[in-house]
Amino acid sequence: MKIALVSPYDFSFPGGLTSHISQLAQQFIANGNEIKILAPFSPSMVRNLGLEVIPLGRPIPFPSGGSIARVSLSLWLLPRIRKILETEKFDVIHIHEPMAPLLPLCILHTSKTINVGTFHAFHGSDRWYRFSHILLKKWAKKLDGRIAVSPPALQHVSKYFPGEYKIIPNGIDVNHFSNDSIQPIQEFQDGKVNLLFVSRLEKRKGLRYLLEAYSKVRWDFPNTRLIVVGPGTPDKLSYRIISERNLQDHVIFTGPVPYGELPRYYKTADIFCAPATGKESFGIILLEAMAASKPIVATQIEGFSSVLTHGHEALLVPPKDTDSMADSISLLIRNPDLRDNLGNNGSKMTERYDWKVVSQEVFTYYQKLISEKRKAIEPQAV
Repeated sequence: MKIALVSPYDFSFPGGLTSHISQLAQQFIANGNEIKILAPFSPSMVRNLGLEVIPLGRPIPFPSGGSIARVSLSLWLLPRIRKILETEKFDVIHIHEPMAPLLPLCILHTSKTINVGTFHAFHGSDRWYRFSHILLKKWAKKLDGRIAVSPPALQHVSKYFPGEYKIIPNGIDVNHFSNDSIQPIQEFQDGKVNLLFVSRLEKRKGLRYLLEAYSKVRWDFPNTRLIVVGPGTPDKLSYRIISERNLQDHVIFTGPVPYGELPRYYKTADIFCAPATGKESFGIILLEAMAASKPIVATQIEGFSSVLTHGHEALLVPPKDTDSMADSISLLIRNPDLRDNLGNNGSKMTERYDWKVVSQEVFTYYQKLISEKRKAIEPQAV
């Protein structure tokens, strides 16, 4: 099958959605399909993607749900898009965040084949949808199939674009994070209990609340450290907490870590912490930690609760509640058996989210849509 995967966001810039598309593409290619990725692309960004990407537009930063989305707003691309689609003759065009500005809408406007949309967001598109969903309905009708990555994502998008959706979750390469050959990072193997945070350093990811909780944990458990992995710069309040609570020598900021090295950080961790305050439709980092058999302390927000069960894979706490977060971390530090139980339960759950399973579910959905469209256009028997 010849498939186009469309990203509204800068494909040269690392992020959850672009990673999702890359992993899905690699699975499809491994199964003998021809895949091309259509996306904005920054010439100044250098990434060895190992995939065939057709650049469409220069991305510009656009505030979105507490993050910065790098999208293309170039209407002049329409003639080029039309030529690409006529030349390539894709069997399926799979658009991620199909109502996002502006590339997905241009492709939907032009496409004459099977169009599939995956809705990932539970946050950033809300203002965009609220003020433009009546106009966007024209393009939404061009979707032959609709996927939501989680119940919260479905709840969010169906407010504006009601219809039939199939829930297919995000995936991970389970073996990449669970392989027994993964070695921990030697410099952190000094007997201390390692807490791990992995995410972009954005306000809604909740690092400041984890720092506040960790400062309380250290009173009772000084033989601990917090490892912070991810791109970005902590906000001023985070720096103030570190300074005022004398955490400078106990919080390690690694900056961005290559995907190939990330499993070593999970291997090094004793407890994984996910303190996001909301606006999450899913939790890829949770799946990665679960695949690595790590116990989790996470906030009880909708996107996380659709993946985790309190007391089974994780301890869930109210968002921004630093006392509850500190108490849960302390409980796990004191109780290695509980850590093992949560970690083992989590590792068993991840099989459902392995990319081999998820990609096959997506591909089967394509086949269903193609079959339905063929039946719809076949002449009725007399």
